[in-house]
Amino acid sequence: MNFLQPPGWATPKGYANGVAARGTLVFVGGQIGWNGDQQFESDDFIAQTKQALQNVHAVMACAGAGPEHMVRMTWYITDRDEYNARLRELGGVYREVMGKHFPAMTCVEVSRLVETRAKVEIEVTAVVPD
Repeated sequence: MNFLQPPGWATPKGYANGVAARGTLVFVGGQIGWNGDQQFESDDFIAQTKQALQNVHAVMACAGAGPEHMVRMTWYITDRDEYNARLRELGGVYREVMGKHFPAMTCVEVSRLVETRAKVEIEVTAVVPD
């Protein structure tokens, strides 16, 4: 895996500008903050984010992948202001579940998600080296 950082660019915090990798591709569909029984245990943004990350982790594990194999992550959030106000908590939960591996990331605010109670949905692409 090669992290792409154009010369002279400021180093991004908490994500990579790009990643080049070779191996088995793993595509994780959007995971939300409910448990394996598709039940929400909380309406709190941070709790839902932690569960969504745990769900991503569990799906990747089915392919022999872990956080270190993530190359791209897309977040869909329903409240940009809450996301920004809770970045410190968010970072802590992210590192707790995913460690200090920061792939190329995109975060998009959406008006709503398909599941009414969902506050975040996360999809991932990972590459397990050959």
